[in-house]
Amino acid sequence: MPLSVELLGAVAAVITSLCWLPQTLKILRERQTGGISLATNAVFASGVFLWLIYGLMIGSWPVIVANAVTLAFVLAIVGLKLRYG
Repeated sequence: MPLSVELLGAVAAVITSLCWLPQTLKILRERQTGGISLATNAVFASGVFLWLIYGLMIGSWPVIVANAVTLAFVLAIVGLKLRYG
């Protein structure tokens, strides 16, 4: 694959993975999760987990890393939702 395509994928992966950081930090700071849907985040985490498995199966590092990071953030949000209700 051309370098420009790999770079585009890498930038997209960083943006979509790190977009969960502000939400995670907000929950940690405020200790409130009233506006967070547990069901939505649990289903999303399941989908991201499947994307991670897919990335492992095809050996695509951008897919693997992006989904591993995203899964970590979403699972943190799910855990915080369970902790803070």
